[in-house]
Amino acid sequence: MQRINSHRSWPLFDAATLRAIEQAAAASLPPHTLMERAGLAVAKLALAVAPNAKTIWIACGPGNNGGDGLEAAMHLHQWGKQALVTRVGDETKAPVDASASLLRARAAGVTFAAQPPAVWDLAIDALLGLGNTRPLEDTMADWAERMSAGAAPVLAVDLPSGLHAETGGGRAVHATHTLSLLALKPGLFTSGGRDASGQVWLDGLGVERPSHDPCARLAGAPQAFHRPHASHKGSYGDVAIIGGAPGMSGAALLAASAALHGGAGRVFTALLDDDAPSVDPSQPELMMRRWDSLELAQMSVACGCGGGDAVRAVLPKVLSTAGLLVLDADALNAVAADPQLQALLQARARRDRATVLTPHPLEAARLLGARTAQVQEDRLAAARELAQRFGCVVVLKGSGTVIAAPGAIALINPTGNARLATAGTGDVLAGMIAARLASGDAALDAAAGAVFAHGLAADQWRPDRALTASVLARGIAGA
Repeated sequence: MQRINSHRSWPLFDAATLRAIEQAAAASLPPHTLMERAGLAVAKLALAVAPNAKTIWIACGPGNNGGDGLEAAMHLHQWGKQALVTRVGDETKAPVDASASLLRARAAGVTFAAQPPAVWDLAIDALLGLGNTRPLEDTMADWAERMSAGAAPVLAVDLPSGLHAETGGGRAVHATHTLSLLALKPGLFTSGGRDASGQVWLDGLGVERPSHDPCARLAGAPQAFHRPHASHKGSYGDVAIIGGAPGMSGAALLAASAALHGGAGRVFTALLDDDAPSVDPSQPELMMRRWDSLELAQMSVACGCGGGDAVRAVLPKVLSTAGLLVLDADALNAVAADPQLQALLQARARRDRATVLTPHPLEAARLLGARTAQVQEDRLAAARELAQRFGCVVVLKGSGTVIAAPGAIALINPTGNARLATAGTGDVLAGMIAARLASGDAALDAAAGAVFAHGLAADQWRPDRALTASVLARGIAGA
């Protein structure tokens, strides 16, 4: 059993692949072996999660997920715990393995009840697993709500009941711990998955590492950044930040600060405001320039941060000439509204010009001509579609940020938290990506590395204090 952390990369598998893995493993083992192993793993983790628990409520569904819960209940009962099982479903229609586990639990003397106990020290959610995509209803919905609202920890078996394994959608049990069986599922780590799953664990049940290709990967920590002693500012590239229309210069300055602290050799800031100051006294390292005076072909450009309507006028040249490009915020909205700008963006891929798009869900929806809810219903699919349509690396921001590129396995970022839900943090990310591009990182690596560090800085922030974008921009070097 392994605790899933953010330090290494993990493969993620869709439901169809997981069913194939399970069927192949079951065919090579004696009957009921996988369910017995799963139940034992759940019981062991239950003891680790709540070693002093006396009363353990195991809510079992009608299928094999419920069978895993029954196996766990049998072990916990034999180990001296007060294991109480509530169960839904017609037992005459239960799968073969689940029926066998029900007989084993009854023979072992496990207590069954029609209703949950009045109080419990640990709840085990074994209602619905991988094979079920229906919403929680009736008794299961009631039990799920009780578990989620209770003060005791909740251990979900394979998936929090109600959570879609691939998208992270659905109204689900909110677990404090989830034991994923055989392999990891992408839905545990994006959309509502992170809130629903709590700390994720993995038990492969003794099955050999599958040879199937993953549908995505949980991103790991980027390679450590090393600066040779014999280097100079030119070794780390030039970044240009273009944005900051009247009244919105702060967004561009945040991106520029992030690029500076993210390691760029030089940072030029082109504010789209004729009345903008010629120097930022708080950051004199930033060089203020007119955007049309910059040699964009030789630079890593982040365009759109606070750009307002003014950014539309600069985008044709930026799209046509920038060597490396990050498009954010108002630049994305301008592209979404203008087919000619979309054609220029697509032409960059044909000219092998690296481009990274950094939309939040609403901006992604505009680019796709869809609704925000549709983007959030399948974040992996939305990011992949944007990457294919525009030939770019796409960073779909949100809980479990998705990084996609044409022809590459999509990544889900494991770092970050709700402290990033404040104005300007997206501008900081755009500057960070631009700095990594300037230093020579490939576009996908630059995006994934910046997203990881951006989230890690928030994870390392003091939990009792709000995190502002300006502080985040200065703290990314440490992360």
